[in-house]
Amino acid sequence: MNEPALTGCVIESYGRRVIVAPASGEPLPCKLRGRKLDVVAGDEVRIERHDGSDDWTVVERLPRRNVLSRSDSRGVAESIAANLDQLGIVVAPRPASDPFIVDRYVAGACYAGIAPLLIVNKCDLPADAGDLSFVRPFEALDLPVHHVSAKAGLGLDALIESLRGKRTMLAGQSGVGKSSLLNALAGDAVRATGRLSDRSGEGRHTTVSSAILRLPWGELADSPGVRDYAPPVVAPTDVQIGYPEIHARAQGCRF
Repeated sequence: MNEPALTGCVIESYGRRVIVAPASGEPLPCKLRGRKLDVVAGDEVRIERHDGSDDWTVVERLPRRNVLSRSDSRGVAESIAANLDQLGIVVAPRPASDPFIVDRYVAGACYAGIAPLLIVNKCDLPADAGDLSFVRPFEALDLPVHHVSAKAGLGLDALIESLRGKRTMLAGQSGVGKSSLLNALAGDAVRATGRLSDRSGEGRHTTVSSAILRLPWGELADSPGVRDYAPPVVAPTDVQIGYPEIHARAQGCRF
């Protein structure tokens, strides 16, 4: 005989193991039932436990509002996080940020119906520390842009106001300071931080799971740093959705 089922939100995911926060009570470690169950941080799920067992099991994923996905090496869509309000794309002058990855993150967010914003970290570095000229076209397109320094605490109050009452995922290349920014926003060292590789200048992957942190003013979702990102493959007729400035004019375009 099973105990009564509970529902809750996945707040941390380690492959086939997750942490679920029920509506009341402490978060619970759970395993997934079946290999086909696709569950990521942010998913609302139903969990059960058999009498005599200490293990909770995720038996069902409830309907999603949205899901941020990426295309893996085989071109198959892979879920990253679910039920997001915003995607905060973190860039920095050092290590050099790839503007094309930023483009792809913006497109991926728009395909999923998630509002993108750009967070320029390490603004305390000298003006010649790196080329951030690619940020200006995003500003011209009215994409929200915040200039902050996680290390020096600059610009964080204004950023928090943009995150207030929302679930925002922080994404970006390794080394741009996502985990340090999350720590600064949370007011505590909640995720591991790492140092840039002195040899290559590329960031090490310091976040090992996708996770959601609940704060008094909103929720932050974190995920492993990446060196590349590609949105899932979409139908040719839907490509314009990833480019809001084009999509807004598409209805009146004879082409």
